Amino acid sequence: MFSIPDSQGITILHGDYSVPLVVLSVFIACCASYAALLMNQRIQENGFFPKAFWLLLSSVAMGLGIWSMHFIGMSAFMLPIPMRNDLFLTIISILPAIIASYVAFSFANKSHQTLLSYPIIGIIMGLGIASMHYIGMAAMKTEAKYFYKPGLFILSIFIAIVVSMVAMFVFSTLQKYMGNRLIKIITAILLGIAISSMHYTGMSAVVFYLEGPIKVADHMHIFHMDLSVIVLASVGILFIIIGLTGVLERFVDYRLNYYDALTLFPNQRQLEKDTNNLKTTGSLAILQIQDLEKWINQYGYVFGDKVIKAIGEVLENNKLLSFKIYRIEGNRFAVYTFDRSDKLKGLMESISSSLKKPIEIDDYSIVVDTVCAISSSKNKESVLELLSNNLAVLHYPSSNYDQNVIEFDPKIHTYNVDRQIVEDIDKAMVNDELFLVYQPKVQSHSKKVSGVEALVRWRHPEKGLVSPGMFIPIVEAAGDKIFDLTDWIFEHVCQQISRWIQDEVEFEQVSINIPGSYITSSRLYEVITSNLERYKVDSRYIELEITETSVVHDIKHAITAINKFREIGLSVALDDFGTGLSSLSYLKRMPISTIKIDKSFVDGISNSEKDSAVLKSIITLSNSLNLKIVIEGVETEEQYNFIYSMEEAPLIQGYYFSRPLTSEEFIKWAIER
Repeated sequence: MFSIPDSQGITILHGDYSVPLVVLSVFIACCASYAALLMNQRIQENGFFPKAFWLLLSSVAMGLGIWSMHFIGMSAFMLPIPMRNDLFLTIISILPAIIASYVAFSFANKSHQTLLSYPIIGIIMGLGIASMHYIGMAAMKTEAKYFYKPGLFILSIFIAIVVSMVAMFVFSTLQKYMGNRLIKIITAILLGIAISSMHYTGMSAVVFYLEGPIKVADHMHIFHMDLSVIVLASVGILFIIIGLTGVLERFVDYRLNYYDALTLFPNQRQLEKDTNNLKTTGSLAILQIQDLEKWINQYGYVFGDKVIKAIGEVLENNKLLSFKIYRIEGNRFAVYTFDRSDKLKGLMESISSSLKKPIEIDDYSIVVDTVCAISSSKNKESVLELLSNNLAVLHYPSSNYDQNVIEFDPKIHTYNVDRQIVEDIDKAMVNDELFLVYQPKVQSHSKKVSGVEALVRWRHPEKGLVSPGMFIPIVEAAGDKIFDLTDWIFEHVCQQISRWIQDEVEFEQVSINIPGSYITSSRLYEVITSNLERYKVDSRYIELEITETSVVHDIKHAITAINKFREIGLSVALDDFGTGLSSLSYLKRMPISTIKIDKSFVDGISNSEKDSAVLKSIITLSNSLNLKIVIEGVETEEQYNFIYSMEEAPLIQGYYFSRPLTSEEFIKWAIER
C-alpha cells in the first residue's frame, strides 16, 4: 500500500485533470456544506419538525456532498488506461461521510463547548472525509496498480482534520449569527475547502503503475464510472433538498406568522393581509368569549384551549361558503363576508343561540358566554375601520351583553374615552407629544450603570401628562395600535443610541418592552432589522423585554421568535418574572438572556423570611442558568442592603438609585455619579 514493488519492468502512469470538472467538484462541496448549514440552523429553532429530523437531514446533505465531490473529482482525473467502479464499495463509501457529519453536527450543536471539543469534532469530521475518500479509491477498478506516498497520505488526513476543526470552530462560535448569510457562506467555503483539499492531496499521494510489457493508449481516459448516473442523481437530489428546505422554511414561517396554531384559523395578520387597503361593502363580526380566564383559572390552560377550539368548531360547522373565519386574539374570532349584513347577523344570532346550550368538554358540561359585535360598510369603508367599529362596541361600557349580537351604531359607540385615546395616540406619534425616559439599571456591588430601560411618556396638548398606566392598556386593547407605538419607541431608541455613541455617553444597553403577541410577528423582526441598519446601531446595544404572561399562551412560536432575535445578536429579557404561572420548563426552553424579578418579590423582604427565601431561590436558580438578573422596584436602603449581601450581585432597577430620566437628565445623573 505504501511501497512500490522491487521490479524493473514497471511503468509509472501520469494522470492529468479536467479543470472544469475540478472547479465543479469544489463548487459541489461548498454548496453541500451550505445546504447542510442551512438545514442545521433549523435545529436551533422550534418548528413543525423535531430537531433530530433537521440534524439527520443536514448530515445526509453533508455526506452526499462529500461523496459527490469525490466522484466528480475522480471523473476529473484522466489516465491513459480505462477505469471503472465497484458498485458495492461505491455505495458503502457514503456511510462514513454521513455518520461523521452526524456526530460532528451533534457535537457542534451542544450549548457548552470546551477547547477539547473542537479537536474531537475535527478528528471525527476529518476521518469521515478521509474514510469516504479511501473507500472510494478502493472501489476503483483498473488494470493499473497503485501505492500511496506515506507523507502525502498522512498530510491529506491531517488537512481534512485541521480544516474541519477550523470550520466547526467558526460554526460553533458563531452559531447565534448563523442567520447571517455571509457567516454561513464563509463556514461553507471552509468546509468545502476541507473536503476538496483532502481529496486532491490524497490524489497527489497515489501513484499508478503497470507491471510487465504494456501498450499505453495515445489518449487520456476520463475516469469512467458505471455509477455516473447515480453521482449526478445524488447531486440533483442534494439541490432538490436545498430547494425543498427553502420552500419548507417559507411555508413554516408563513404558518407561524399568519395562522393560529390552536384552531388552525388564519389570524389577524392574515385578515389584514387579505383585506389590505381593500374598500368593500362587506360585513365583519367579532365573537368574543366572555370570562375565558375564569375557565382557565378553574381548570387550567389546556381546558381553556379546548373551550376556544369548541367555539371555533361551532363557527366552522355553521358558516356559509362565502364567510371566512379568523382568530384575531386570545378570546376573539372574526367572521368576514362580502355578503349583505343581514346574512351575517342571522348567522351570528344562530351561533349565539346554539352557544347558550351546554358544551361537553372532558367530563364537564359548561355554558360559555359570548358577545358578538357586527358592523357593515355602506360607503366602502376599509376592513380595519370595520374592525375598529366592532372593538368600539365591545369596549363600550354600557353595552348590553345580554343581547349577544350588537350592531355598531355610530351615535352610541363612536366617541368614548378609550376610543379618544386610541385616536389621539396617532396624532401624538406624529406631533412629538410622546417622549422617552430612561430608568438606569445599576450593579448592586460595583454600582456601575449596566443599562437603562426605555419608557414612553405622553404630554397631551389638552390633558397634560397622561399616565402610562392609563393609556398603555387602552392602546394594547386596540389591536395593532400597540404595535405602531412599539415601532415608534424602537425607532426613537435607535436614534438616541446613535446620538449617545456619537457623544461618547456610557449606557451599555437599552431595554425595550415588547407587547404580547407582537414578539412572534414578522413585522417586528423587519422593524428591528431595518432600524438597526438605518441608524447604524449594533444589536448588542438592544435588549427586548417580554412578559411571562405574553408568551405562555403561545410558547412554541415565542421560542422560535426569540431564537431569531438572539441569532442577530439581540438580548432578550423575561420581564415581571413570577407574576404569571411561572414554569421552570419555560426558563429551560426559552433562549432568554435576562430575568427581571417583579417588584412584588422585593416589597416584603425586610419583614418576611418567606419573601426573602423566595427571592434568594429565584436568584440562585437564575444564576445557575447563566442568566443576567435584574431586580425591579428597589426603593429603600433595607431592600438594597439585602440584595447587596447576595454573592450573585444582581442588577438593581428602581427609585433607590434613580427615577426614569430624560436623555439630558440621564447624562447629567451619570456625570454626577
